[in-house]
Amino acid sequence: MKKHVLTVALAQISPVWLDKNATIDKIKNSIIEAASKEAELIVFGEALLPGYPFWVSLTDGAQFDSVIQKEIHAHYAINSVVIENGDLDSICGLAKENKIAIYLGIIERPLDRGGHSLYASLVYINQDGEIKSVHRKLQPTYEERLTWSPGDGHGLRVHPLKAFTVGGLNCWENWMPLPRTSLYGQGENLHIAVWPGSDYNTRDITRFIARESRSYVISVSSLMKKEDFPHTTPHIDEIIKNAPDILGNGGSCIAGPDGEWILEPILNDEGLLIATLDFNRVLQERQNFDPVGHYSRPDVTQLKVNRERQSTVWFDEE
Repeated sequence: MKKHVLTVALAQISPVWLDKNATIDKIKNSIIEAASKEAELIVFGEALLPGYPFWVSLTDGAQFDSVIQKEIHAHYAINSVVIENGDLDSICGLAKENKIAIYLGIIERPLDRGGHSLYASLVYINQDGEIKSVHRKLQPTYEERLTWSPGDGHGLRVHPLKAFTVGGLNCWENWMPLPRTSLYGQGENLHIAVWPGSDYNTRDITRFIARESRSYVISVSSLMKKEDFPHTTPHIDEIIKNAPDILGNGGSCIAGPDGEWILEPILNDEGLLIATLDFNRVLQERQNFDPVGHYSRPDVTQLKVNRERQSTVWFDEE
């Protein structure tokens, strides 16, 4: 097995929307399939488990004290992921069994923030089945702020994977230059960008980050069609009344360290996309540009990152 070569799988799939257990089953099937194709890393889209909050923009989500918004939100919370309760244990077990690393977008309901608010989190599970980081999205975007909470810098971390150093960001965080730089400075050379599902997002930023960082960039988006909304969802008639036929068309893709396509955005096709990456190409492209190495001036500009996990209450125990 060549250490400088990594086989990756992009899981461009739809969730079983707002159904945690059924979506976990679908994720596990993708992991098993990716392992059978000798993938060493599999990536899933933003908020895939249990799904993106499409209802907010379809049902007047900014209406204050709305029964509809409260009841759908509560359903969302019930189906969110509480890591401390073992909700990801079966996925971690599959990672260990198949020696495959995982980046997974979840809606997290963390106990260290009281256990009620929701965060769009990107979880990294290593090939030993260990959760090594949980990055809570720093700034929910636009209507997302009506259901998601802002995260913190605790998850701005990178991880070794064979010859590579991997890190990741959620959706429009990828447009934020300072969080990107925080990962570059830790040696990132394989960047994971997860999205809810649109080539509108992935077709430009994927190549841009690759060219800026001289790294591989994997963008993974989910799929979502109007017919994918389960009829058991609270207020489903209100949700689908204004829903377009396609809410997420995918657009998963890979750019190389020179900014050129390795895999151009794939639209509307559900399934796994497989590619093999050669680490040596990173070193080749860093010869002429390295944003945190020889082409940087830390005596002039530096970045300070607070990676403390934020909490409202701290207890001093005797």
